[in-house]
Amino acid sequence: MTVLTAVDHVQLAAPPDSEDRLRAYYTDVLGMTEIPKPPVLAARGGCWFAAGPVQLHLGVEEDFRPARKAHPGLRVTDIEAYASRLRERGAKVVWDDDLPGHRRFYSEDPVGNRLEFLERHRPEPAALEPCA
Repeated sequence: MTVLTAVDHVQLAAPPDSEDRLRAYYTDVLGMTEIPKPPVLAARGGCWFAAGPVQLHLGVEEDFRPARKAHPGLRVTDIEAYASRLRERGAKVVWDDDLPGHRRFYSEDPVGNRLEFLERHRPEPAALEPCA
């Protein structure tokens, strides 16, 4: 039986001629690396980015409108430092505490795509009561 084993990449849409803004955000702000698109796909515009095994592909859509709800959820380490990195580079950071067991925040790329960044939160162990 064939089974799914991983997500290969997530594709987000972007308006025509937004590649320079996307490159600046995904490389300088998020710290990803641009990866080359195959020539036949590069002719369509857009750009691809990676950080370790995570890949985000941005494809040009003529009548682009950013999704308000749909988004990739990207796991990070040291989420507080990562949020500071984004803020220092001019990106909006909106914290959300509604997912139990996680710290997370939302941000948007320069064309309005919603991105979620999250890290598993390990609650502090309960203080032990002294023995009587």
